[in-house]
Amino acid sequence: MNVPELIRRKREGGELAPAEIAEFIGGYVEGRIPEYQVSALLMAIFFRGMSFDEAAALTRCMMTSGRTYDLSHLTGAKVDKHSTGGVGDKVSLILAPLAAAAGLVVPMVSGRGLGHTGGTLDKLDAIPGYRWALSEDEFVRQLGTVGCAIIGQTPEFVPADRKLYALRDVTATVESIPLICASILSKKAASGTRALVMDVKFGSGAFMPTVEDSRALARQLVGIGNALALPTVAMLTRMDRPLGRYVGNALEVIETVEILRGAGPEDSTELTILETAEMLVLGGVEPTVESAIERCRQHLADGSAMAKFQEWVAAQGGDPRIADDTSLLQLAPDTTMFNAAAEGFIEAVDTRALGVAANTLGAGRLKADDQVDLGVGFEVLRQPGDPVRAGDPLLRVWHRNGRGLDEARRLAEAAYRIGPNKPADVSLVLERIG
Repeated sequence: MNVPELIRRKREGGELAPAEIAEFIGGYVEGRIPEYQVSALLMAIFFRGMSFDEAAALTRCMMTSGRTYDLSHLTGAKVDKHSTGGVGDKVSLILAPLAAAAGLVVPMVSGRGLGHTGGTLDKLDAIPGYRWALSEDEFVRQLGTVGCAIIGQTPEFVPADRKLYALRDVTATVESIPLICASILSKKAASGTRALVMDVKFGSGAFMPTVEDSRALARQLVGIGNALALPTVAMLTRMDRPLGRYVGNALEVIETVEILRGAGPEDSTELTILETAEMLVLGGVEPTVESAIERCRQHLADGSAMAKFQEWVAAQGGDPRIADDTSLLQLAPDTTMFNAAAEGFIEAVDTRALGVAANTLGAGRLKADDQVDLGVGFEVLRQPGDPVRAGDPLLRVWHRNGRGLDEARRLAEAAYRIGPNKPADVSLVLERIG
């Protein structure tokens, strides 16, 4: 393969054949193509895009680059959910046990934080003892007994995505529709799921800030998912404010427990219920979204979702006592308030800036090899539409001896726009595509 010629052709807007994509991905996984050439192709794809056929071919090549899981012998519909990433998005931690309590099998393969957004595996690392590195046999066995599992990628599972995922994060090529589609759908199709609900976010805290770009991503995900015989529904949801009350890994596990107790913030709770309901309809467990929503509320109210959460956490080595005592989750020892500088209404929040502020504290990675501090983050005390006076607290910040605090304060203060006008209330979910 003439790799420079392939890069040049894509740089000039040409189309790559499926066989060329397959040879390139195979060469990268096997170590025959160096990262600097892969980075160049990623950047060419970022600027030039890919056709539907190219993106579907890339997804198939990545999906078959390693092990795939066979769940056909398990009883129950296999349905999964994935979010394109946001700030404060802990829905997966609540949704997986809720869906399993309702009778679905949820085979969730998740990743680390990407850019300014949090990662499900980082949140799970905050649970004492939780083990996300399961073997294939352990994964399949747990799905058969518990009904849900959230694991990370092993070296054998979709290795092409595992390598590309890390490279995209450090080469500023995350926000590419074909690369996002291939990354998500290759893992989902290889995990054994037979249907998928996608949460595609838009707004200041999303990888796709505009509705138009997010809608294009959602349609591409649905189209490629269906081409892979993976029925897919996409929900366009707002990420122009942090989702829920907490941002940060251990803090988001606390909110997860609060929601399962029935005491969590309304936005996180309602989005989780709606997306779980869509899963139940896709899996044939309920005939309508309305009946599925009612079923989800019942599982939250009667404690069966919480019981399933504890069963799932314990099955993967975690301490189920966190459901009764969240003080077992280790938070950073120091707290500071960030306050409003003026009086008025919170007109808007630059949610991406808040995500970067959390990373500056240590909640995410600024470099690929950074260690995540699981105990730092913040509580969101004011959201858009709330009135404030000068000096009112906006964020309660958990930090470790001031590390990153000054930069986080600068980012957070610039993120809040305070003015005389109260913004109109808007729905968290804009539309459903599928």
